[in-house]
Amino acid sequence: MPAVTQILQPGVGAIPGDHYLRATPETVLWGRLPCETDAAVLRIRSGESVTIDTVSHEGILEDHGKDPLAYFTSEGVAAEAVLEDAIAIAARLARDPATDGPHVVTGPVFVEGAAPGDVLRITVEKLTPRVPYGVISNRHGKGALVGELPRGDGHVSVFTPVEERDGRLVGLLPIVDGGDRVVSFPLAPFLGTMGVAVTGSERPHSVPPGSHGGNIDINLLVEGTALFLPVQVEGALAYVGDPHFAQGDGEVALTALEASLRATLRFDVIPRARALAEFGELAGPLVRTPDYLVPTGLDPDLNVAMRRCVRAALTLIEARWGVTEHLAYAYLSAATDFDISQVVDIVCGVHARIREADFAEVDRRRGRAVPDG
Repeated sequence: MPAVTQILQPGVGAIPGDHYLRATPETVLWGRLPCETDAAVLRIRSGESVTIDTVSHEGILEDHGKDPLAYFTSEGVAAEAVLEDAIAIAARLARDPATDGPHVVTGPVFVEGAAPGDVLRITVEKLTPRVPYGVISNRHGKGALVGELPRGDGHVSVFTPVEERDGRLVGLLPIVDGGDRVVSFPLAPFLGTMGVAVTGSERPHSVPPGSHGGNIDINLLVEGTALFLPVQVEGALAYVGDPHFAQGDGEVALTALEASLRATLRFDVIPRARALAEFGELAGPLVRTPDYLVPTGLDPDLNVAMRRCVRAALTLIEARWGVTEHLAYAYLSAATDFDISQVVDIVCGVHARIREADFAEVDRRRGRAVPDG
């Protein structure tokens, strides 16, 4: 990953997509996700790409003063390195902290030809850090250790600069407050929120994920991967946000290393008949990496989320490769890792990593290239 050599203010730097979508008070939602009655901010054809500016919620929330310029400059960031779109969103938009989520999402994008029952594939082509810093937060009694952490005033935010070391970008932390930043960890940027609009006129809360995608927080969705989502409304009305520089599975403290990204994504409509043949009935998000197909399970109860993920994996293996159910179950037990996506977003997430190479002989006998989704 290249070093952060410039601050990607709106319109500055490389914009490789067929279209460019800025994050402005007119093109984002704060704390809520698009629904069927929302007007698209961009209309594209299936197969086209869009370069989208995303804005992190860290630094613009009320507990940071709702003033990103003041917040980040207090951490030593130069004023010109604070994103202008973050400043504008904080100044011109409002949310209700009691009823709305924290996330800023850019969109929605209308994809021509997408209809309910189809599947939308969002391919992650490029993710570029817009700034060389981010924030990790534990707040409001949330996280994996509710009631234990955070201590004191119930709000801990850790400003985290980014540097290039040995040819890669790393986040830097001290071992005590105010100490030298001697702990480093590699960045692996991804978008925590990628979704499609739900039916009806009620905008979903931005925190819990669901069949629409949303805040799924699956850290496998780096450059070169794809997310498949069942379309619920005409045009799909896709959106993205919650940009992350790095996140461990579980996201235990509440947030990842939250920081703004410029994302170039390609949007493709997969007709229902083809999607059924490839993956079976998708009840929720499905991820594809160069090595894995990754079905998901979502529920407020982590145990239920796990069971839902197993069922989704069985459905996928049976539909795609024709494996008898009990044999698919045996395969999953012997060869598939089930990972916890996150446990902090009201609805917990589990995802399974199914190696496509394990079924290469099945694909060969059926005349199917790998991958082909």
